[in-house]
Amino acid sequence: MFAALDLGTNNCRLLVAVPTRHGQFRVIDAFSRIVRLGEGLTANGRLGQAAMDRAVEALKVCGDKLRNRKIRKARLIATEACRSADNGVEFLERVEREAGLKLEIIDRQTEARLAVSGCGSLVERDTQGVVLFDIGGGSSEIALIDLTGHRSPRLANHIVSWTSLPVGVVSLAERFGGRTVTREIFTAMVEDVAVRLKAFDGRDRLAHVLASPNFHLLGTSGTVTTLAGVHLDLERYDRRRVDGLWMDRDSVDRMVEKLVGWDFQQRVANPCIGADRADLVLAGCAILEAIRAVWPSERLRVADRGLREGILSELMADDGVWRNNGRGRQ
Repeated sequence: MFAALDLGTNNCRLLVAVPTRHGQFRVIDAFSRIVRLGEGLTANGRLGQAAMDRAVEALKVCGDKLRNRKIRKARLIATEACRSADNGVEFLERVEREAGLKLEIIDRQTEARLAVSGCGSLVERDTQGVVLFDIGGGSSEIALIDLTGHRSPRLANHIVSWTSLPVGVVSLAERFGGRTVTREIFTAMVEDVAVRLKAFDGRDRLAHVLASPNFHLLGTSGTVTTLAGVHLDLERYDRRRVDGLWMDRDSVDRMVEKLVGWDFQQRVANPCIGADRADLVLAGCAILEAIRAVWPSERLRVADRGLREGILSELMADDGVWRNNGRGRQ
């Protein structure tokens, strides 16, 4: 068994899995809880007491799950909230004391690579180029992937440019407001992100494939999975129907327009948004729209997977579990 834990600005997530056929694994335990660790971080530069308490309680659950299983290898990571908070390291010392877990703060390049590694199976053989983006709570990672040459088994080997924007759904919503979002406020959020993207020197590295039908966007975040759930008109969120879903440009346009037109209570009432995401989803849509303006594409593929899956893929590959005729370790 292998384990991956991701403590982000908004969520605490754990996966425990066993390897199966080559490059694949079967999840045997999972945990996810919205903890909003980064609440107030934009204004104060520090993690708040209530936010840290929520995260520690979630991490205690994770710690119990890990100690009750025989884990061969694990990687436990923390991202933007702990990376940027003045008291991030101090908080992780508390986590080690109270939850018995030692988390590592990863840098933004590692975060981008892991997001790519987690989505390898969603990039089809004839694909020439992909812009993969992970809209987080406190930062948004974007990786440009060029597949016009010989393809390596590891998708991350094809990253030709990447950036990490210091803006995510929590930080953007805290600055502009998340409950009452007029069209003017939404436009201002999009422009805020667009200015940051203009400073990204490597944004043109896929110019040679942008017009190809074999180029697409690949989004791994709560924003795109929420859009997909609303698009499918699901009565309750269903990962099996969302992960890997293709959405065309017009469908994405319609869903963003629909959400911008809803008030806060309408967003709360949607089963794929709910109270936990109702004040964050439009900030996510604004980041998405800024990305789509730089890399226009006829197709967006939705991934309900990301850092944890990337960690598991790398742990298993590095351990050699798939070398024995493509079968998982027995």
